[in-house]
Amino acid sequence: MKDKVVLAYSGVVDTSVAIKWLQEKYNVDVIAVTIDVGNEKDFSAVRQKALKVGAIKALVIDGKELFVKYFVFPALQANALYEGQYPLATALSRPLMVKLLVDAAVAEGAAAIAHGCTGKGNDQVRFELAYKALAPQLVVIAPWRLWSIRSREEAIDYAQNHGINLGSISKKNIYSRDMNAWHMSHEGGDLEDPWNRPQESLFQLTKPCESGRSIPSCAPSPDTRTFRATTFSAHSSEQSSVDGNS
Repeated sequence: MKDKVVLAYSGVVDTSVAIKWLQEKYNVDVIAVTIDVGNEKDFSAVRQKALKVGAIKALVIDGKELFVKYFVFPALQANALYEGQYPLATALSRPLMVKLLVDAAVAEGAAAIAHGCTGKGNDQVRFELAYKALAPQLVVIAPWRLWSIRSREEAIDYAQNHGINLGSISKKNIYSRDMNAWHMSHEGGDLEDPWNRPQESLFQLTKPCESGRSIPSCAPSPDTRTFRATTFSAHSSEQSSVDGNS
């Protein structure tokens, strides 16, 4: 009998590729577990995709009420902001997701638990420390730190070579998005360079103001915006230049 691995499954590139890679690398049965924290509209499609890629079972666990009650509302009451600016959002969902994933792994008799976090961000730490705290007996597998794939472009190539349907995701639409009932964030693609401003096509929940609309609170249309680059000295908090001019 093969060992079982519970995979935190998002339904997009990284974890879809991970199903096939885990099977090839370790000869294991993969159970895809998706936690609903308000991040999807069609979980039946996510479940069917996991099964089609090769998971022996695909579970969707509803965590929306727990997430809002025990994480979103307390964060709102505390005005929880990262560095005083960025609302805690992705980070808020991870402890709950891990608790539900561990419960599923124990119930399924899994020997290991896996995630699709990259090897360069905070998410891997959030997942793995929580895994170790709640179920130290489970082996933690982090494919992005183990496989030979070194970019999302290469992950897309792997998916295409293994017949994995990526839907609308392509090398032109390569953003990695995290969404829950509290927010949506984006990474990857041209956002890897901090000098690149987000393209209008990036946004999923908002639309840009149309040129000429007379709404005081509406931002200018893209073709009328002015962008400034402000530079500060490494040894002083005082502004040293704007657009390269002192």
